[in-house]
Amino acid sequence: QVQLVESGGGLVQAGGSMRLSCVASERTFSSYTMGWFRQAPGKEREFVAACSWNGRRTYYSDSVKGRFAISRDNARNTLYLQMNSLKPEDTAVYFCAAKLPSGSYYARYDYWGQGTQVTVSS
Repeated sequence: QVQLVESGGGLVQAGGSMRLSCVASERTFSSYTMGWFRQAPGKEREFVAACSWNGRRTYYSDSVKGRFAISRDNARNTLYLQMNSLKPEDTAVYFCAAKLPSGSYYARYDYWGQGTQVTVSS
């Protein structure tokens, strides 16, 4: 059972930056594909970004491509999401997720954190 704890959310003005972190309890963290998802009020949860076990392959939704960057530090069991040029429509609860490498990077994750709120003011 992988436990994931996100941090780094908060309130930021449009155009600003924020970095989210996700610490995993699993010592075999490097074995997992990791992703970030978000859910805005009244909307379904959506894919944001994902990376392979070594961070060399990264994937982004069209809405964040060029503004967000996903990375990981396997020595620290930590996943990051650097968010730049934030927009009010980025406001959501952000979740990190983990899965063993199998299938699509965009869906079917097995383990989820509790989420961290990101609010972007206009």
